[in-house]
Amino acid sequence: MKRFDAVGFGGLNVDKLFKVDKIAGAEEESFIIDYQESCGGSAANTIVALARLGCNVGFIGKVADDREGKMLTEDFRKEGVDTNGIIHTKQGRSGAVMGFVDKKGERALYVDPGVNDTIELNEISMKYAFQTHFLHITSFVGNESFQAQQKLVKRLLNDVKLSFDPGELYARKGVALDSMIKRTFVLMPNRKELELLTAKADYKEGAEVLLKKGVKIVAVKLGNKGCYITDGKESQHVEPFKVKVVDTTGAGDAFCAGFLYGLIKDKSLYECGCLGNFVASRCIMKMCARPGLPYLEDLKFLG
Repeated sequence: MKRFDAVGFGGLNVDKLFKVDKIAGAEEESFIIDYQESCGGSAANTIVALARLGCNVGFIGKVADDREGKMLTEDFRKEGVDTNGIIHTKQGRSGAVMGFVDKKGERALYVDPGVNDTIELNEISMKYAFQTHFLHITSFVGNESFQAQQKLVKRLLNDVKLSFDPGELYARKGVALDSMIKRTFVLMPNRKELELLTAKADYKEGAEVLLKKGVKIVAVKLGNKGCYITDGKESQHVEPFKVKVVDTTGAGDAFCAGFLYGLIKDKSLYECGCLGNFVASRCIMKMCARPGLPYLEDLKFLG
């Protein structure tokens, strides 16, 4: 089997997104303008984006024998993602996310993890997981799959680089993440996650804390402020692309894909940041996480 450019390891969810007049608070009401259903999952979105950019990619995850499980695996195949690392079970239900997106593109998400949270290390093919240049991991809701990730990271071969997008769920774990952080090549939190991880309100100071823990590259996602990147030797703030925001779902995942694509292609830190911002900008111009993701030929717009 040819070595993968990247293998993802995270939750697989069907995103059920409702476009609403406003996101209602407690005791409030709103109304639905539109509804769309699509495949998602943070690491999965990143891997699909990399596939569209021409990379050789695979995935480790778990689905049930239901409509959503079939939908998730078939969508991967359609996008050109290798599915031999996906675990299938006849019990339980596949993951789903209920999302509510307002007119400004802001969102509120509710996760139903299903069988995502039942992954055990002995279900994962070590050969599959390690036959890659980058292993990209994202968060699970439950502890069992988190433990499987931790154990897998401890066994990583030296020639496999760990890419880590913690999300808020993992960022709240604090020191429990340290064993994974020490092994991480590139860590890509947003500003809030970085503060949770480091207790530093200043993202530049927070990035320095992570570098001291062993991370080689920190790429901080700053939303409409672009991104901040540092490897301890050089630091770059990369401005965002100005586009009309339709839905921010999956923007961070898209950034990770663009940044990873740059690393795979041996680009400079600044170029990696530009690629991350570009892929994210295309993502937020359409509803749901994947429809707006660009293809390799779209990179010509970067010049």
